[in-house]
Amino acid sequence: MSMFFDGTHIKPSARVRSKIDMGAPSRLSNTYSGKLEIGLVNNMPDAALLSTERQFQGLVETASSGRVKLKLFHLPDVPRGEEARGILQQRYHTIDELYRKPVDALIVTGNEPRAKKLDMEPYWPAMATLIDWARDNTLSTIWSCLAAHAAVLHLDKIERHPLAVKRSGVYACAVNDQSETLANLPAQLFVCHSRMNEVRGDDLCAHGYNIISESAGGHIDAFGKSFRSKFLFLQGHPEYDKDSLMREYRRDVGRYLDGQRDIYPALPENYFDAETLQRMELFQQRAVANRDKALYAKFPETEVRQGLARKLKASADTIYRNWLAATEMAAAGLTSRS
Repeated sequence: MSMFFDGTHIKPSARVRSKIDMGAPSRLSNTYSGKLEIGLVNNMPDAALLSTERQFQGLVETASSGRVKLKLFHLPDVPRGEEARGILQQRYHTIDELYRKPVDALIVTGNEPRAKKLDMEPYWPAMATLIDWARDNTLSTIWSCLAAHAAVLHLDKIERHPLAVKRSGVYACAVNDQSETLANLPAQLFVCHSRMNEVRGDDLCAHGYNIISESAGGHIDAFGKSFRSKFLFLQGHPEYDKDSLMREYRRDVGRYLDGQRDIYPALPENYFDAETLQRMELFQQRAVANRDKALYAKFPETEVRQGLARKLKASADTIYRNWLAATEMAAAGLTSRS
């Protein structure tokens, strides 16, 4: 599948409309052109904006088996600096453009949380509007990490729960269910997770969600639920680069050294080899004994194990290849019934 990237100059409007004309065109009422249009709603913080775009663009391109057009969108009210606002103006459509000209499917990212509760985030009204619109106007939508938490909170009042320690690492996730949204999966997936909160299996099952994959201890990885659109929720980050967890860990170490956080971050689980772990632990001892931001320059250099990198890429490709295939089938089926 060749991917066509829409990076045209977009003139942004001031704010997303507070009400959407539900009589506007919908992909659920249009015929399929033979080329999927996928929208990426990129809500990641400024520092990760372009890397997230690149990760999803590369993943969708690699996982594709036909022709896909990727369009970029952003939500209003996500706090942005001047440089990021310039990038959005040049490369991204505003969300009201999505409502006027729907795509077949969406991928919606999260954002680093700032408020104590998700519905207190400055962008919450716009996110809630997007969730409602996607439910009724797309063939399928992926909700990634914090966006997954936002969606289930808005749809079914399912609250996320804080974790005692950040869940960071690579986890072997057993596949429990083959859904219409994500079928033909292997028995096990290897997925990066990086989060301070989680939604729990019992809460999800009580509200009709199907658990697709989970890691040891009942930690949920992927789950789904069908509305008018088929929703796929990912608590993990299959789109991550092989060194994304290392860069996040290094960032958190820097925040500890300059006083932004009180506790030294835990090492990502199942990620570093034994030699690297030893060097990281020695650096931690030194940093805790002498908390000095100048130490950040001496953070150990490392390379991610190639075997692990291959497992991560294979799992990510499988997830997105199967999701795109299911979306194509839904689009073709809709056309045959029209």
